[in-house]
Amino acid sequence: MPINKIVPTARGKAALLAAGVAAVISGWAAFTTSFGETPATIRAAIAKGITPEAVQLAVDRLIKPWEGISTVAYLDRIAKPSIWTVCYGETKGIKPGMTFTAKQCEQMLITRVTNDYYLPLVDGVKGYTVAPVSVQAAMISGAYNYGVQAARGSTAARRIGERKYREACEAQTAFNKAGGKVINGLVKRREMGDAQRLGEAELCVSGL
Repeated sequence: MPINKIVPTARGKAALLAAGVAAVISGWAAFTTSFGETPATIRAAIAKGITPEAVQLAVDRLIKPWEGISTVAYLDRIAKPSIWTVCYGETKGIKPGMTFTAKQCEQMLITRVTNDYYLPLVDGVKGYTVAPVSVQAAMISGAYNYGVQAARGSTAARRIGERKYREACEAQTAFNKAGGKVINGLVKRREMGDAQRLGEAELCVSGL
């Protein structure tokens, strides 16, 4: 259970409204309205270069604010073993001395999130594509932080399959530990955020 009370907020609702507008501009809304949100049509939209609404929402409102950006590769010594990292936590193929622009970092993040987190959730979580976009985005952000396999096997995933969306939003808050200890920063990310950043559960319930 969450440590703090999980409630919808004005900033969460504003983020969802902005995401809906962006989905119209990008063509995602028209494409999915015409063809539905099945795994096949989702992949067809992505193949046309259209970013899924849930991916854009997760990237803009959750992942980027919580991960932060470094355009120069650095050695992440917190990871065990240490690993070269750049942009918004990207580690694949990263070597010392690599640099990227902010635009390259964003595109790298969208591509990575779409292929390695969103699509595995589409394929592996029952009822995921018909869940509210806020629920989808919250799970994407969580998966990016604690792992897609953990997300797919989680209580939150089971609650999505049962269409118990508020319970799904709250269940994901259990991923608030590192090294067996509850970490305050993870509590904030999983739950109601902080003064500058939305929490995953906050955004999640704001769309219900």
